[in-house]
Amino acid sequence: MKFKFQHIFLILSVALVASHEALPSQEDYWRSVLPNSSMPKAVKDLFHPGKSVYVGVTPDAFPIIYHHGADENQLRDNQNVTLFFLEKDLYKGNNMKLHFFMSAYDQGSLLPRRVADSIPFSSEKFLEILNRFSVNPSSKKAKIMKKTLQECEEAGIKGEEKYCATSLESMVDFSTSKLGSKIEAVSLETENETPLQKYKIVKVKKMSGEKVVACHKQKYAYVVFYCHKTESTVAYKVAMLGESGAKVEAVAVCHQDTTAWNPKHLAFQLLKLKPGNIPVCHFLPKDNLVWVPKY
Repeated sequence: MKFKFQHIFLILSVALVASHEALPSQEDYWRSVLPNSSMPKAVKDLFHPGKSVYVGVTPDAFPIIYHHGADENQLRDNQNVTLFFLEKDLYKGNNMKLHFFMSAYDQGSLLPRRVADSIPFSSEKFLEILNRFSVNPSSKKAKIMKKTLQECEEAGIKGEEKYCATSLESMVDFSTSKLGSKIEAVSLETENETPLQKYKIVKVKKMSGEKVVACHKQKYAYVVFYCHKTESTVAYKVAMLGESGAKVEAVAVCHQDTTAWNPKHLAFQLLKLKPGNIPVCHFLPKDNLVWVPKY
């Protein structure tokens, strides 16, 4: 989805910050707080907005809100692709049907905290936000932005701590506040668009600890990450080889306890399960990342 803004002053000011200040200041902040952790490609790519790689059929199909149920369109669109799977299926030699593909919608800008904090980010100020970005209140753009704000403001499920980060600095601060300063951020690594095909798992590596913070990029006027920490969650690095020869370094997240999830969540409908203690897993899209302890 492309956001075309006509507010000339805002465009020029954001472009000026992005070109002359955003990259050094945000990279410097990362290095000062996380001196022993490299910046993943998912973050680096945001300094040069372009196309994103998603897992699944459509970018809208990936549900991150656990108390939301799936509609018929989500269920129909994902019948023939491995969007969710069981932890026991995560082993060397197993095949999964996946689609890592490019999405053409505009990612928007990654704003420095001092700029992001100067822009309202709440449903109460929604009309002010739309006016600032010259968005028609009855447009599809407005509906998408409103949905993102509402999801950010909703209460999380039991055991979930959530936060919508409007800047890289605030995402780093949230993650370190939940996991400590000895952490690393990991994202999917793949260079090229690949067709829907079978991928063979070549290697599986479990990352440290059972506490992770996952950050999912949202559709908005600029870069916003929906970050949340959930209990009893583990992450894996998964090396995969596609039938076409495409190599992918994927990130899988497995939720050990889903008792608080909506019984009609897409994962349960696809896997024919009910909420409980059977670990449910999914791969992260490219512009999502997971934070894990680094020992």
